[in-house]
Amino acid sequence: MSIFAELRAGITTHSASETQALATQLAQALPPDATLALHGDLGVGKTTFVQGLAKGFGVTDVVTSPTFNIFTLHRGGSRTLVHLDAYRLENDRQIDSLMLEDFLVSPYCLAVEWPEKIAGWLPSHALHLTLRI
Repeated sequence: MSIFAELRAGITTHSASETQALATQLAQALPPDATLALHGDLGVGKTTFVQGLAKGFGVTDVVTSPTFNIFTLHRGGSRTLVHLDAYRLENDRQIDSLMLEDFLVSPYCLAVEWPEKIAGWLPSHALHLTLRI
């Protein structure tokens, strides 16, 4: 079964390291340019998931939540990882003021926490993942 089929069926992890391992596995299967919309309440492991993606891409930076910076770019490895935390954005029009498109270097993966805040900006091909405790 592919990682995408497993995700559609629902996967339960029991630790941060299992969540990171799952994301590392997903990173290897993602297309060259991908957008991930990470849904879930505060504290469910969205940033932990992004840490696993970074590992899967060979990024060696420390990955933390970019809540106050809004986004963080992680370069290195096989592609650029853009980690966007939309929690503090009022609406999807504010994304234009970040000039995010100026920093995207293909191939890249855009991982968005709180994607409902910028739903109108997300591409239709975004992969929506819901994390729960």
